[in-house]
Amino acid sequence: MAAAFDSSTTAGKADPLLRVENLRQWYRIGSGFLGRRDLVRAVEDVSFDIRRGEVLGLVGESGSGKSTLGKAVLRMTHPTGGRIFLDGQDITDLGRRQLRPLRPRMQLIFQDPFSSLNPRMTVRQIVAAPLVIQRADLDEAARQARVLEALELVGLSNQYADRYPHEFSGGQRQRIGIARAFITEPSLLVADEPVSALDVSIQAQIVNLLIDIRKRLNLTVLFISHDLAVVGHLCDRVAVIYLGRIVEIAETNALFRQPRHPYTQALFSAVPVPDPTLRRERIILKGDMPSPINPPSGCAFRTRCRYALPACAEAVPPLRQVADGHMIRCIRDDLGPIAKFGIVTETAGLGIGRK
Repeated sequence: MAAAFDSSTTAGKADPLLRVENLRQWYRIGSGFLGRRDLVRAVEDVSFDIRRGEVLGLVGESGSGKSTLGKAVLRMTHPTGGRIFLDGQDITDLGRRQLRPLRPRMQLIFQDPFSSLNPRMTVRQIVAAPLVIQRADLDEAARQARVLEALELVGLSNQYADRYPHEFSGGQRQRIGIARAFITEPSLLVADEPVSALDVSIQAQIVNLLIDIRKRLNLTVLFISHDLAVVGHLCDRVAVIYLGRIVEIAETNALFRQPRHPYTQALFSAVPVPDPTLRRERIILKGDMPSPINPPSGCAFRTRCRYALPACAEAVPPLRQVADGHMIRCIRDDLGPIAKFGIVTETAGLGIGRK
């Protein structure tokens, strides 16, 4: 049974904008007629808060449950268990009609700027779509004015409003997607790997754009990424997820200086150091990530962990605090902070540095 959620384990003492308690998202797959139906435990017992105006980074390998968690907190899917609170309101079991008034406050930036834009719609129509669906109180003139303001906010000229997506580069398409997400003036934004599909030369522009808009609008952001350099530049806190469970969460500077969980250390050891005179021990994880259909008993990471003990197979370790605001899911107390795994916080190759 999941442990009771303790608000003292989160970083913020003020009421958070988003609060997630023991969230689970399971799926059944396979044939339902005289066939086997397996249970995929995509997200398992996840709890965290995001303060108003804060950016929380969510990192992990592909298949770890990052995107599934992002969709769940936006109620794009119905959670299997746990609770989700938006600005103090429990939205876990709200129906489509009850969620409609809240949709303008919760928006998503998609990962792929090519498939996320309708090729048959103009930029004006794409950006205005959330207002047409969610803000019926606005007339056409007000909607068009908001569209032009949103385009200007993301650095696109008004002359682009009547063009189609195929006429734009990847970076420009992602700016259109960002404008669409901000058009309703949301409180909570989930950015699902918004720069991973872009060239490195364009990534810095989009990241800096997000930083600028976040400051202007005082946005609360869940930033999903596998790029630690981008996360280190943009996020206030970072949560590391493995096989559907958060295994470490801390302030960004603390996590980047001293990652404590063995999985986090392995992730950081794989980041290139932009200095040929420096060397960092590379931790090679053995095997692949286990299947969420049949996860290991106890600690899910134990099958790849070089510090694993027999006791690791007995029970799932709780998420416990090891320093002020720094929490890990590990039974061992002798690992401690290992500075040699700390990451160089300069964002190599992007032309941006740690804020």
